[in-house]
Amino acid sequence: MPVTGRSRTHSHDNLPDTAEAFRLLTTLPDGPRRRALRDEVVTLWLPMAERIAIRFRGRGESLEDLYQVAALGLVKAVDGFAPARGTAFESYAIPTITGEIKRHFRDRMWTLHVPRRVQDLRNTVRKELVQISSGQATVAEIASRARLSEDEVREGMRALDCFSAMSLDAERFGGEGAALGDEVGEPDAGYDLVVDRASAGPLIADLPERERAILYLRFFRGMTQSAIAAELGISQMHVSRLLSTCFTRLREQVLREE
Repeated sequence: MPVTGRSRTHSHDNLPDTAEAFRLLTTLPDGPRRRALRDEVVTLWLPMAERIAIRFRGRGESLEDLYQVAALGLVKAVDGFAPARGTAFESYAIPTITGEIKRHFRDRMWTLHVPRRVQDLRNTVRKELVQISSGQATVAEIASRARLSEDEVREGMRALDCFSAMSLDAERFGGEGAALGDEVGEPDAGYDLVVDRASAGPLIADLPERERAILYLRFFRGMTQSAIAAELGISQMHVSRLLSTCFTRLREQVLREE
């Protein structure tokens, strides 16, 4: 039974009406007739699969390869679709094809961005390692076999693990339980204050002695305004006004010097 290419109105353009073909596929035994009908159904739905593939372009994979992965997902969808469940084929096929493409990116694409030249070196080194019976070889042996320099071999070997990245929670080799994340540094907010401190230092030195004392007690000894007031024998309100005045004066002077 030939499948018609008749389309029906839908959010996707030009979707073929293959409901009868799917019902027939469930009744046909495996053989030339069933395989021919299956291939015809796949061909009719291929434009939809390619439209899904186009959504993933620009992510480091060629459009031709994305088409092939989408086509594989479409074949899986055709084989796995059950018309008896009462759902439209596209409702089943779209997530199946999308999942196949995402799985391709997860399993086949580089986790780290690696220049094409290094990717080629990596592939050459890996090929030589596979062909060597022991699976192990010196850098010099690989360089000789692949007609590369030893530096190129080392660069290719460093890229061997770039398809996947280890978790920061993974145990560091020889670390007696220490995780890789323990070796990663953290941003030090103190560096952002170096320039501010260098700029404010001379300006603070020019303040009257009482204002300098208040800033010291507040920011170097961590005293509250009430404690500072008791220390200097003035009111807490006066301390608050003096701090506000200091801040305004320092801010204006710093901005003038920028």
